[in-house]
Amino acid sequence: MSIEITKVTARIGAHVSGVDLTRPLAEAEVAALREALNTHKALVLDAHGLDDAGQQAFARRFGDLTTAHPTVGAVADAPHVLPVDSERGRANHWHTDVTFVLNPPQATTLRSLTVPPYGGETLIANQAAAYRDLPEPLRRLADTLWAEHTNDYDYAVPEEDIDEEKAAQRAQFTSIAYRTVHPVVRVHPLTGERGLFIGGFAQRLVGLSLGESRKLLDLLQSYVTRPENVLRHRWSENQLVVFDNRITQHYAIDNYDGLPRRLHRVTVAGDVPVGIEGKESYSIEGDASHYTPVAA
Repeated sequence: MSIEITKVTARIGAHVSGVDLTRPLAEAEVAALREALNTHKALVLDAHGLDDAGQQAFARRFGDLTTAHPTVGAVADAPHVLPVDSERGRANHWHTDVTFVLNPPQATTLRSLTVPPYGGETLIANQAAAYRDLPEPLRRLADTLWAEHTNDYDYAVPEEDIDEEKAAQRAQFTSIAYRTVHPVVRVHPLTGERGLFIGGFAQRLVGLSLGESRKLLDLLQSYVTRPENVLRHRWSENQLVVFDNRITQHYAIDNYDGLPRRLHRVTVAGDVPVGIEGKESYSIEGDASHYTPVAA
């Protein structure tokens, strides 16, 4: 093998070279990429010549695939591929993908098709580093907390900014209501690391009011988004970014003046999150069996 892993920042991110994504990967290559993902949380690879089928084949080496999304439509003839298109909306808020279901994806792959000449970066944050940064009293508190995640996300968008198209997109996103309770501190099933598991879909802490929840979640989130914990990826066309959805958050910056920006997303089915005491997440509302199997 000639795989080369080059760190991008001290706490998150690595460039991977020496991998040809247009051909089937050897077991040793997959193992090296998994180890790199466990270590660096986010990987950037060259994707020249890669198409939807190739992206799905690559992602499938990490596990079974989810469909594109629980409520949002897929690319035509590619049920596992979600178009991340600026014309269909912009996810400019911190989140971990699809945490409102019982077993969110373990990994996300994003492939760039069209990128604006400026802006449009994706921020990816290391939630394990954020957990380690917490002062001991706050860490002990976080260890005991559970949060309700829902796709009925409060975007806090002024009514005058919601046109008919945006209202239709929001209605589609919430067409099936999901509410799931996850541990605020999740144990990674492969590395044993503890990491915060919050983000935009975490709306309320169990046993606390909305106001109390918001204050505590904002405080914990401030550690996630510390600059030291964040990779700021500037896209080029034909790149593939892979991040561990179990221990990261991400944010697509809306700073490109409405110019075209299109990525394709394929996600790998995940396990049910587990807290530090071994208790699993539980669902309150919404069946996601059409979207994802549960990874062993």
